Amino acid sequence: MLRDFVEKKHYKFAQSAKDWKEALRMSCESLEADGTVDASYEEELISCVEKYGPYIVIMPGVAMPHSQENAQGVKKTAIGFMKLEQAVSFQEGDHEKDARLFFTLASCDPDAHMENMARLSGMLMKKEVVKALEEAKTPEDLLRIQEEFLD
Repeated sequence: MLRDFVEKKHYKFAQSAKDWKEALRMSCESLEADGTVDASYEEELISCVEKYGPYIVIMPGVAMPHSQENAQGVKKTAIGFMKLEQAVSFQEGDHEKDARLFFTLASCDPDAHMENMARLSGMLMKKEVVKALEEAKTPEDLLRIQEEFLD
């Protein structure tokens, strides 16, 4: 999976975001670059968090921004990865709802989407992978993590 991010250029490393909304917009940039999503998807993600709360923070430090299948702005099924050096808070005062690692899901093919979700879940259940991703700074780091823990 990490190799896919590098090969498709679906990754971003950044120092910080001013808030969670900017972080969500930034997490879509690599998917927008190749036409997987258009800019309206960013606003769709923000709208969902405003409506439903920080459901996308799936574990402390990790967010999985997504909307419903065939959401506005989605052209292809894919996942983008973003790592921030400084976490953003999705809920003030609750550090369990802070995130530095973002796996942004775009879905228009339910079977491919479910396969992506299963692969991502399997990867995130490995604590050593999450720890290594928190330290990653380059696409080469992603490839090293793939080789060391996932191949």
